[in-house]
Amino acid sequence: MSNFAARIAGLATLALAALPMVALTTAAHAAPIRVHVADLDLATAAGKATADRRIQSVANQMCSDERNLSVLARCRAAVVAEGRDKLVILQQARLAKASTFAAR
Repeated sequence: MSNFAARIAGLATLALAALPMVALTTAAHAAPIRVHVADLDLATAAGKATADRRIQSVANQMCSDERNLSVLARCRAAVVAEGRDKLVILQQARLAKASTFAAR
């Protein structure tokens, strides 16, 4: 019985040792990519549309290796959602900075 337990423990150790390698491969796909928006006026529809096109382009670039169509669609949707969320945060920061400057 102890031999069986030793084998199970050995297999569990090998499985745990493999986890960092799996994490490294997924982290490579999650490498940050920047979307340049400093030149855009995000208060206008044209600025927002340009930012959205740039985010879509980054989503296409980041997910280009995926061959499964449903996974590809989810990948693109996730990248676009994250980009739009960060764009909202950027807009809020710009507004806060502008209102702080105006209050002085």
